[in-house]
Amino acid sequence: MLGNLFKKKSMYKFSEPENTACMVCSHVLENNAPILYVSHDQEDGMWQFLCGAKNHETQHAKIIGLFEATNIDSTINELHEMPLGVGATRETINDSWQPFKI
Repeated sequence: MLGNLFKKKSMYKFSEPENTACMVCSHVLENNAPILYVSHDQEDGMWQFLCGAKNHETQHAKIIGLFEATNIDSTINELHEMPLGVGATRETINDSWQPFKI
């Protein structure tokens, strides 16, 4: 079990501390949907990892640590250098991230 913990930790590529607060939707947190939309807020630097659904409401917002987000979906590590004020989307978990300016 410890070996798996260290293995996961080595995949963490973000420069922010692992306990940096980030937002996910309940669909992602409960493993009901993949992360298809990511944003890195210009104003406060907060990361958001969402399923891409258009009908999110306040009760869908959950706060977790950035390390936990990478454990939910390690492919978000590809975005570790994404600057503030930029987002990225993809159609499926197997697609490449497509960046956009927020």
